[in-house]
Amino acid sequence: MTLTPPSAPPANADQAELEKFSALAARWWDPDSEFKPLHAINPLRLDWIRQAVGSLTGKRILDVGCGGGILSESMAAEGAEVTGIDLAEKSLKVARLHGLESGIKVEYRAVPVEQLAQEQPGRYDIVTCMEMLEHVPDAASVIRACATLVQPGGWVFFSTLNRNPKSFLFAIVGAEYLLRLLPRGTHSYENFIKPSELAASARAAELQPVKIAGMTYNPLTQVYALSADASVNYLMATRK
Repeated sequence: MTLTPPSAPPANADQAELEKFSALAARWWDPDSEFKPLHAINPLRLDWIRQAVGSLTGKRILDVGCGGGILSESMAAEGAEVTGIDLAEKSLKVARLHGLESGIKVEYRAVPVEQLAQEQPGRYDIVTCMEMLEHVPDAASVIRACATLVQPGGWVFFSTLNRNPKSFLFAIVGAEYLLRLLPRGTHSYENFIKPSELAASARAAELQPVKIAGMTYNPLTQVYALSADASVNYLMATRK
């Protein structure tokens, strides 16, 4: 009898979402492009991770939904061994090319996080999944895979959008239509995730929520900041 290896799980991805980001791929590293908000919040995300875990030097880190590599490169520049995964091939191509220019080493792979979880359970000290859960059909599946990939005692960091009338007004009406911080259609309100829902999914995956922080934007000063207000954008640190 011939035994066949377990097949890779189907990709947990929305093709329209992949095409949306692929169409913008060439502009990932332009700080004045549609990705300007990501460049602006990246130092905040990096500091928040650093405050939780301390030095990133020597840490094995997986960046899930890495896009063009903005956060991945920042963590690698801190001395971490970083792998970035995404299913948008054009974004990964841009990430690799930018790495050649910057000289910052990151391994990029086009692989579903669920498949990587089968290949490398418990490999990473830290897993980050930023601004990605609201773009996939099954966020809980991504959370479970992240939990599988991190080693016991390791950290998993998420950031996403809360689901309430204020977040609809600020993240979609304000950011996409009035202030034009993001292209129209970037987000779908029904995919937003309440902190209680994210925390419940994390606990179900044996991740313990440790802390949460909100992220706010002042349209007058055009400055982003971390705050206690998690009603729109928020980050959640969890530990296995």
